[in-house]
Amino acid sequence: MFSKEKMRLDVKWATRQRLQYIERMAWYTGAVSRSDVVRAFGLSDPAATKDLKLYTDLAPGNLLYNHSVFGFVPGERFSAVFADLTPAVVLPIIAANLAVANGPYGAEPIYGLATASLPLPARLPGPQTLAQITRAIHGRRKLRVNYRSLSSRESDESQPERIIEPHTLVDTGLRWHVRAYNEQRCDFRDFVLSRITAAECLDAPAESSVQYDDDWVEMVSLKLGPHRGLDAARRDSLLLDYGANGGAIEVNVRRALLGYVLQRLNVDTTPDHSLNPNAFQLMLLNRDEIEPYAAWAFY
Repeated sequence: MFSKEKMRLDVKWATRQRLQYIERMAWYTGAVSRSDVVRAFGLSDPAATKDLKLYTDLAPGNLLYNHSVFGFVPGERFSAVFADLTPAVVLPIIAANLAVANGPYGAEPIYGLATASLPLPARLPGPQTLAQITRAIHGRRKLRVNYRSLSSRESDESQPERIIEPHTLVDTGLRWHVRAYNEQRCDFRDFVLSRITAAECLDAPAESSVQYDDDWVEMVSLKLGPHRGLDAARRDSLLLDYGANGGAIEVNVRRALLGYVLQRLNVDTTPDHSLNPNAFQLMLLNRDEIEPYAAWAFY
């Protein structure tokens, strides 16, 4: 028997990336060929052949050569050795058309799978502004920003400048924001990246720490259920859709992200679950526990 962990450690990083691609390609398309590896990494034919041979040597029986496809297909006892093949990991990689972090060579989909995404408006700052933000996070430094808030209590345009101490970038699926300590109000809050019109990473070190951001550190169990306005068949389908055990969908989430999860999932947060069940297919089951941390997301 071979040790999967030992194999992962013994193979150099660049080679391991190619072996991971070989596994993903073989499992999710049913076959992987030398030309696939050549296209994905810009290799020569001999180099791609060497990678395929190395894979079959390190994971015997995982891939079997099939003359009809001029390549290798998964064996009956195929078991991932180098790649994480869970759908949550693989689908973004396929959608981004990535073999490794530096991307594919050429415009052809390297997995041979058509994908599409919603043409949502980009809500992002410019590269100069983003670089100042990310440098402040990386170097644990203070950041001076000009910020256009939508909050009525913070919309005073005469004082748009503030000093913050950012610690985490957050992708909500609809926008990006940075979680940061706000020196002006002495609390942690979210700053939408596209509303930061200017930023300067300062030399002064950040004095706050993520461990003091209680809403970021503390986790809460969000309990959701199919909307009561749906018929029994659709409620059962939703539970299957979300892989729920029993009648509830449970999501462990940081308190600071609760509102965004409710918003992203179109959850009916009304006390009497009165919203249209066709638009809001899920309803919140533990409102009293959640509302104090995400009041802005409640109807």
